[in-house]
Parts: sequence; C-alpha cells; structure tokens
Amino acid sequence: MGQDSTREPGVTPSADLRPEIPHPARMYDYYLGGKDNFPADREAAERALAANPEFRSTARANRGFLQRAVRFTAGLGIDQFLDIGTGIPTAGNTHEIAQDVDPQARVAYVDNDPIVLTHARALMAGMGRGRTEVVQADLRDPAGVLASAEVRELIDFSRPVVLVLAAVLHFLTDEDKPAEVVGTLVDALAPGSHLVLSHGTADFIPAEIRDRVTGVYSKATAPLVGRSREQVGAFLTGSGLDLLDPGVVTVPLWRPDTEPPAGADRVSMYGAVARKP
Repeated sequence: MGQDSTREPGVTPSADLRPEIPHPARMYDYYLGGKDNFPADREAAERALAANPEFRSTARANRGFLQRAVRFTAGLGIDQFLDIGTGIPTAGNTHEIAQDVDPQARVAYVDNDPIVLTHARALMAGMGRGRTEVVQADLRDPAGVLASAEVRELIDFSRPVVLVLAAVLHFLTDEDKPAEVVGTLVDALAPGSHLVLSHGTADFIPAEIRDRVTGVYSKATAPLVGRSREQVGAFLTGSGLDLLDPGVVTVPLWRPDTEPPAGADRVSMYGAVARKP
C-alpha cells in the first residue's frame, strides 16, 4: 500500500518490480504474514519492527477496520467500491467482503505497484459474482485515476460509490498535496457516497522511535508520514464530508465486533468513515 515517491504524477507507472529497494506494499504484506515480498522488503520490515514491534499488530488491526467498514457500507446498499492503494492481495480483501454482502458488487482496485498486477487473478471474482478489476495508476494523479477507461467501465460515478483509502495517504508527503488529492476524488463522487480512510500516526510514539521508523521508510520507494488525529480528520471534513460515529478513532475502536484489546486507544493508525451529503 504505497505510492512510489520517484514517480511523477501523470506518468505511466513502470513495470519494474525494483526488488532491491524496499516497497511499503511488500513490507505491509510481510507484516501481515504474506509471502509476496523480497529480501530487501523483509530486511526493512524487520528494522521497522525492531524500532516499533507494534507494526505487525497495527497492520492486522487496520485489516480488521477495513473489513468492518466495507461490510458496513455494503450493508447500506452501495454496490460500487473504488479501492486506491490496495496493496498485495490477502485474505479478506475489499471485493471478498463486499461480495459476501452483495454478490453483484463491483470493485475497482487501483495501485501503482506492478507486483499487484501480477497477482490480479487472485482478486478476480468467481462465476456469478460481481466484477473485480485491477488498474495500475498513481494516487498522486487523482484525475488520471478518475479518467481511467478501466475505472470508468466498472464504476458509475452518477451513483453512490465507496472510496477506500486504507493506509495509503501516509505515503504522500505534504508536497504531494494529499488534501487536494482527496478533494479531487471526493468531488467526483455522487451524493450518498462514502469514504473509508485509515492513516498512520505518531501521536502515541516517542520521538526517537518515530525517527527510527521514518528513517527505515526514507530508504524505501515511499516515505512514511504520520499525521495527527486533527490532520486525519481534516482530510474528511475539509472535503465536505459528514463524519459517521464514532468519528476519527484508532482502528480497533471503529465499531468493533468484539471487546477491543487493552491499549486499543493507542494503536498507531486512525480510521474513519464519512458520507458525502
């Protein structure tokens, strides 16, 4: 789940896997126990875990948030999902959850990592179920994402859509203008659409740990930018969206299915769901 910091917006993403450079999507896969990663990714992930051992549990908590949020929005009757920065396929992806609720739900995945495309068949919906497509594009070029013929073929922007930005905006620096990125995407959505967003934070991490972690990601294909609860909330309210209860909270606390574990209020990832009026 990451954006390639060496790639200029509007430029067609490369098909080069660049295995010698750690990539956040493949590091995230490693945190979740996946096997779709290279030695450089595993080494960088282990350095990040040495600095902050909670990275693995945070990744899993974020996965649980995504599943609950997708199940909730699909339950509202929305049958279109645009998931940007999806990362490498793992169990319980957006299309699996959405199509469990509505077998005809359509899901467009967008990611700029070519390894995602190599696993596209693992994401394809089964016979008799809704369509699932994987599009290679860059979040930092939201107009390009929205103009993609593949996205337009699958998503009808005249009807409500669930836009999923899960654990991806923290790979955009302030220079990438993430608020403008979110605003451009939200402007394209019909009223009744929802945004599912999660974002890493350093609110609960000592400065020395934060610096060690960001140092690891500075050598990867994308930096890691932790933002405060207020900054994360601004992505939503600043785009004219209405926050749904319980607002911006750490991901285990967003409408949990079971009693949250101790320390759930200090997990280094915020999550929220908001509706476009």
